[in-house]
Amino acid sequence: MPGIGLVTPYWNNITKQEFIEIARLAEDLGYHSIWVPEMWGRDAFSILGLLAAHTSRIKLATGIIPIYSRSPAVIAQTIATLDEISDGRMMLGLGTSGPIVIENWHGVSYEKPLQRTREYVEIIRMILNSERVNYEGDIFKLKNFRLQFKPIRNNIPIFIAAMGSKNIQLTGEVADGWIPFLVPPAYLENGKMELRSGAEKAGKDGEQILVSPYIPAAVSSDESLTKDVIKEYIAYYVGGMGTFYHQAMVRYGFKPEADKILEAWGKGDKSGAVESVSQEMLESFSICGNAESGKSKITQYIDKGADLPIILFPPKASRELVRQTIEGLAPKN
Repeated sequence: MPGIGLVTPYWNNITKQEFIEIARLAEDLGYHSIWVPEMWGRDAFSILGLLAAHTSRIKLATGIIPIYSRSPAVIAQTIATLDEISDGRMMLGLGTSGPIVIENWHGVSYEKPLQRTREYVEIIRMILNSERVNYEGDIFKLKNFRLQFKPIRNNIPIFIAAMGSKNIQLTGEVADGWIPFLVPPAYLENGKMELRSGAEKAGKDGEQILVSPYIPAAVSSDESLTKDVIKEYIAYYVGGMGTFYHQAMVRYGFKPEADKILEAWGKGDKSGAVESVSQEMLESFSICGNAESGKSKITQYIDKGADLPIILFPPKASRELVRQTIEGLAPKN
């Protein structure tokens, strides 16, 4: 197993120095990788350049880049450049995001997400392999260009954030890693079956695909505080981020809670939505409580098939809570 990764905090007012301090702390404490998200705030690639300049060992990853936000050529150029700057430490996390973000923020129609994902990965790999890109896809038709410099690695790992069965199978077919989010440990084996099915289509070994679940985490001696911030985070995704997460919760057996969350959120009753997140949901989808129980949950994910658990922090987690979580769950501790 590679180790444990972490996602940089979502704070709107995070400073340059805080990014650097968190990255150096994670490197010193033995974390495998730092994943930089991108929603509608700071862009991930710029932050990764900053972290590359102030770390030397820890791996660095986009976590994740929405494929609708940039052309595949721009993504390939950028990750190859950052890989050069970081001496070969980059990983590329891609995802489709959802219609709310893609259409209302990027102004792009949310069409053919599976086909678009396939074409992005195929084109990015061609570019990183220094091939002349003549590509005839359903979405992209590219002709006669080649990257003007040779990437220091042609095998930069590509991870895909995927939820549905078809998307997970596609991940197995074309990617090096799978990033599930808000998934209970017991579901990972089902996901791995889908990965293996996709990998077989491409003549690949599905066991070589890294399973890298994003796990909301908050660790503190004040366990009620950790539960409060995690419950709000789960409610936000189930109630406010379209139908994907609600449907996922239903598949995992949490239909009554998911329906209550969605109904309350739709009425503007956010506190009611938060209160509808059950203790069983907290235990299934997150790490919260003290450091000992948090490490036990990570072990549970590993036992159920996670290769690279990745912890992320709810936006409402304070500076102190994030630091306690990083230190409490650190591999070296």
